[in-house]
Amino acid sequence: MSYSLTDNTELKCDKGTTPAPITVTSQSFMSIGGKLQATEEDKQPNSNIKPFGICSVLKSSCTPSLVKWQDTSVFEIDGKKELLDSSTCQCSVGGKISIVNSTQSFVKE
Repeated sequence: MSYSLTDNTELKCDKGTTPAPITVTSQSFMSIGGKLQATEEDKQPNSNIKPFGICSVLKSSCTPSLVKWQDTSVFEIDGKKELLDSSTCQCSVGGKISIVNSTQSFVKE
């Protein structure tokens, strides 16, 4: 069963050293438990996703350069597919961004 992602869900890059939360800016009206739902458009560096510490590829700041979210929901918010706990995104530098399985409050899709 997949779960929808919300604002402040922790993400990780397999080439970075630290997790970073996602900040939802792609939409402002669909929320779960008072937190905005994330969509495939939430992929801008520093705006939606902060650096993941030090990048093992570049040996410098792990600033994400996301290509496209994969394994998104079939459901859309304002024409943008929802992100799920199974969603991943390739970084153009070589890393893979995924969701940290922690104490997040996911909602079943």
